[in-house]
Amino acid sequence: MKSLKKQRRIQVIAVAVVALALSTALIGYAMRDGINFFRAPSQVIAEPPGPNEVFRIGGLVAEGSLVRGDGETIRFSVTDGGAVVPATYTGVLPDLFEENQGMVGTGRYINGVFEATEILAKHDENYMPKEVVDALKAQGVYVEPES
Repeated sequence: MKSLKKQRRIQVIAVAVVALALSTALIGYAMRDGINFFRAPSQVIAEPPGPNEVFRIGGLVAEGSLVRGDGETIRFSVTDGGAVVPATYTGVLPDLFEENQGMVGTGRYINGVFEATEILAKHDENYMPKEVVDALKAQGVYVEPES
């Protein structure tokens, strides 16, 4: 009788471990395209990601780099003070998107140009995403906003 209970308990534990491993593997597989890593322009230049990798880039829109072309394609550069990455975006930019302002973009790095599919801009004069602030502080170009 004791060995039957012990055998049943081992079976239940084995099934639970297999179910946990399978569910973890399925969750990881489902999230592989949903995770976008953040990179500063210096990181993109130092270790360029593959053309199929979707990631987020953040920094300041470089002064004098914002060029509105024909149609909805906009060209600009993103900088963290240490490196400059050229970027393009096709679509309508946020109202607060301008030179020397913080931004975060999602997209791919193809042939030396970041091709953004989404652009986020700061929402007031003091806010900047934490990742952008950290990247600018690492380059020594971040200036604390005045209160």
